[in-house]
Amino acid sequence: MVMLKKFKQTQDQWGGSSEVIDHWLETRQSLIVEYCKLAALQPCSKTNVIELPSPAELQHFCQHLVDYISEGHFKIYDMVMDKWKSTGFVATDDINQSYGKIVLTTEPLLNFNDKYSNVSEEDELVSFDADMSLVGEIIETRFEVEDHLIQLIADSLAMPPGA
Repeated sequence: MVMLKKFKQTQDQWGGSSEVIDHWLETRQSLIVEYCKLAALQPCSKTNVIELPSPAELQHFCQHLVDYISEGHFKIYDMVMDKWKSTGFVATDDINQSYGKIVLTTEPLLNFNDKYSNVSEEDELVSFDADMSLVGEIIETRFEVEDHLIQLIADSLAMPPGA
């Protein structure tokens, strides 16, 4: 899966560079694992029926999704930006635009959570497959933009103000 390959590249590049980034990557990895578990459910060939996740499996994934979003917005980005600003940097347009792109992914992911976090066994989940596919695309985009943001910050730290 492309998402796992890209994660491995990011982990190889940034893992061990800071506790904040390591924690962020661990949280991301957990989300990817949960996504893959749900996405791996395949149509049953004998009956042509799609095997849907249980309400507990959906709740578990939704919790990971919300945790990842919240931790990013309310902990990791703030910690990284505070540390970065404490060294005398100010956000560039590219950094602000990258953060803005991350923010744009939040609402559709929270909409998925709202739709699926409290389902029951009786719910038919008619659009689940399409919704999961869309969530996969959105989190993959989010990861790419987050990686770009990390790269921008790392590049700027390599060239201190006034250098």
